[in-house]
Amino acid sequence: MRVNFTVNGRQQEADDVWEGESLLYVLRERLGLPGSKNACEQGECGSCTVRLDGVPVCSCLVAAGQVEGRDVVTVEGLADFAKQRAEHGHGGACAAGGCGTKGVSTDEAKRWSARPADSQTGEGVELSTIQQAFIDAGAVQCGFCTPGLLVQADELLERNADPSDQDIREALSGNLCRCTGYEKILDAVRLAAARQGEAF
Repeated sequence: MRVNFTVNGRQQEADDVWEGESLLYVLRERLGLPGSKNACEQGECGSCTVRLDGVPVCSCLVAAGQVEGRDVVTVEGLADFAKQRAEHGHGGACAAGGCGTKGVSTDEAKRWSARPADSQTGEGVELSTIQQAFIDAGAVQCGFCTPGLLVQADELLERNADPSDQDIREALSGNLCRCTGYEKILDAVRLAAARQGEAF
């Protein structure tokens, strides 16, 4: 089957998608977006978390066919998504398809290669508040869980600008990290919340 959906503000088209293929597989293998990590494939670790129509989901549990006509934001598009949200309010223009470019076929996606300042990979763009806070607080170790944590934390801060420690713990409870005791991750979310508060 063919699946048409928006990824990080760009219209995408994936052909020959098998009925049982996951959104995670399509993102990583068909569209060349490796940020969402493939770990448990059971929705237990959170390393594959993306936003589907604004809601964080484990992309390993979402059948690719379920995203037809919908909007997906991955960690690669998080900085652009945060920028659009700041400019256009909750959900940003990207959520409504307002910042998309022309569609990209599967063949074009396979030929794509990273260039400096290419927003498809997130390279060369100004980081979002939560991304910078993770760096500044030392919350990134091996980095495997980081994309899912960033996506989940960004959603938390979108709906709750001043989360308590309990709010942060609850929001990130579906994201496992094997490297840390989570304290630096909590510090990063607190730091991002404080910086967002100063910006307003």
